[in-house]
Amino acid sequence: MTDTARRFHIGTVEITLVVEACGPLLRPAELYPEATPECIAAQRGWLEPSLYDAASDRLVLAMQGFVLRSGGKTILVDSCVGDCKQRVRPDFDGMRWHWLDRLDAAGVAPQDVDIVLSTHLHVDHVGWHTRLVDGRWEPTFPRARYLFVDAEFAYWNSDAGRQALERTGDYVADSVRPVFDAGLADLVSPDHRIDDAITLVHTPGHTPGHVCVAIDSQGEHALITGDVLHHPLQCRFPLWSTRFCFDAEQARATRLGLLQQHAQRQTLLFPAHFPDPTAGRLRCVDTPDGPCYAYDFVADGLAGAA
Repeated sequence: MTDTARRFHIGTVEITLVVEACGPLLRPAELYPEATPECIAAQRGWLEPSLYDAASDRLVLAMQGFVLRSGGKTILVDSCVGDCKQRVRPDFDGMRWHWLDRLDAAGVAPQDVDIVLSTHLHVDHVGWHTRLVDGRWEPTFPRARYLFVDAEFAYWNSDAGRQALERTGDYVADSVRPVFDAGLADLVSPDHRIDDAITLVHTPGHTPGHVCVAIDSQGEHALITGDVLHHPLQCRFPLWSTRFCFDAEQARATRLGLLQQHAQRQTLLFPAHFPDPTAGRLRCVDTPDGPCYAYDFVADGLAGAA
C-alpha cells in the first residue's frame, strides 16, 4: 500500500484512490473455480510478487474507494469494508482499518462529500457508508446523498438477497438501512447521469444491478469497473467468473464486452480490487489458448501516459 493517495485527471475530473487495505487475501481457486495449481504455476512469471504471493498461495487484492471531483462536487465511489463491522469472514470481522484517516490525508473530510454511490452492494463496497457513533450506526457522510441502483437495492431486499447475506453477515442492516432511516438515500436507474462527465453503466452479472462509472471529459475516458474484473488474471482468462458472481454466465458476457470495447478505446480503467497502482489500460494479445488481454498498469498518475 502506498503512503500517499494516487491522483489522476480525466479532462476536468480528478480521480483520487484511497486504499483501505491491500495484500494477499484469497487463494486463486477460492475466487476462480478454473484456477488450478498448474494454471497458476504457469502464470507466476508475471504474477509475482505484486499480484500473487506464492508463500501463502494467495492473490494480492486491494480494498479501496475512489473520490471524484467534478463540477464542484465531491463524489465517493465504493466505501470499502468499514471499521468495527461484524462479518463472517475473519479478514473483515471487527477490523479497524482507519480508512477515514487516509481519506482525510487525501484532503477529503466526511462533510465534504456530496454524493456516495457503490458499484454494487457487496460487503466490501458499502462498509464506510456508516460508522459506529455511541453504539449506533450512523451515515458517515452527513451532507451526502447516497445513490442506490434500484435493481440492486431490490435484489438485496428480496428473499434471495437476504439468504445470500448469511454468507457474509448482514451488512445491509448496518451499512445500508441506516442511510435510508436518515433520509439520505435516493434510488436511481442503472444508467443514471450524475453530471455532464460522469454516468453509470449497467454491467450485470456479478450482481443484478452492478454498475460501472464512466468518466468522459475533454476527449479523455476512464471507467471505474467495480467487480466486473477482480484481478488481472481475468484479463488473461476473460472467461473466468468468480464464485461470488450472482450469474456467472451473464458476468462472463458483460466482462467480454467490456474488455473488447475498452481495449479498442484505450480507456483508463480503475478496477476495484487491483493492487497499486490500480489504474491501467488493456492490450490485446495472442496466446496458445487464443486471444486475450494484458493489463498495463499506469503508475504515474497521468491519464495520458500509457
